[in-house]
Amino acid sequence: MSQKIGYLALVVRDYDEAIAYYVDILGFRLIEDTDMGSGKRWVLVAPEGSAGTNLLLAKAAAPEQSARIGDQTGGRVFLFLHTDNFWDDYRRFQERGVKFVRPPREESYGTVAVFEDLYGNLWDLLQLKNAPVLSKNS
Repeated sequence: MSQKIGYLALVVRDYDEAIAYYVDILGFRLIEDTDMGSGKRWVLVAPEGSAGTNLLLAKAAAPEQSARIGDQTGGRVFLFLHTDNFWDDYRRFQERGVKFVRPPREESYGTVAVFEDLYGNLWDLLQLKNAPVLSKNS
């Protein structure tokens, strides 16, 4: 048997502002943006070079969902963006206005810093020690 997580839904306020942030600021690729009718869209983004799990940008459709925007995990780091060049990505993100809420630090497992996305979700930017090199074909 072979399984993998295909998509991870991230509740957002607006499709276009979310696309602009993930594509223009974080440098993700827009994989799909399909109109599903009635204001609903199927929007997938992924980090450049990634062949793994994609983010499904899901517009909040009810007050209960809107209340969870930016707080889907109660303030815990929610997503982990692996990189093979921490310092280049860290500097590029800073230049693009990404808000880091915890500075870079060296841990036994690698180099990490915590940033907020445009909604306040916490992400680890993480370069693992002894990790295989990431490539566009990974």
